[in-house]
Amino acid sequence: MIDNDKPRDSAAEDELKGVPEEFLDDGEAEGGADDALGEALAALRRDLEAAKQDVLYAQAETQNVRRRLEREKDEARAYAATGFARDVLSVADNLTRAVQAIPESLREDDKMKGLVIGLEATQRELEKVFAGHGITRIASIGLPLDPNQHQAMLEVPSADHEPGTVVQEMQAGWMIKDRLLRAAMVAVAKKPD
Repeated sequence: MIDNDKPRDSAAEDELKGVPEEFLDDGEAEGGADDALGEALAALRRDLEAAKQDVLYAQAETQNVRRRLEREKDEARAYAATGFARDVLSVADNLTRAVQAIPESLREDDKMKGLVIGLEATQRELEKVFAGHGITRIASIGLPLDPNQHQAMLEVPSADHEPGTVVQEMQAGWMIKDRLLRAAMVAVAKKPD
């Protein structure tokens, strides 16, 4: 047992808290007790260091999970409209085809001028809404074929363009932020036969 007659250092007492009683004998075999006490303290210090490491690893893992969830939440927010945007692209395609199909004679006709202006304004507004949500059109014509953004539908013999250059766009391609929403369907130049 602990000798209560001897004055004790409070720091030493703090270190002894939690040490099992069998290591704190009455001092009869003081040399053996000191060794046992030293071993017990060393074991406690090792356990404390191991516990500190476990806590640090747990904190790091928690931080990693928090960051990953935050990133996933941001991506979900940024790309939530992807399905809807794909569906609206066909409406945008039809509107573009309608505006392009209006002959010049009808554009000048006073009876049709209001309709043409309305269709063009609607097209501009749709493109503005797309841009506001990070949906942008992929540039194609005159650029080299990029398999990450373009889908080559056919090859066209051309002496005017380098082989592999996009010479015609059959359907516009679109990006949503930095992701491909729809690849552009294009015709690519090839060497003439």
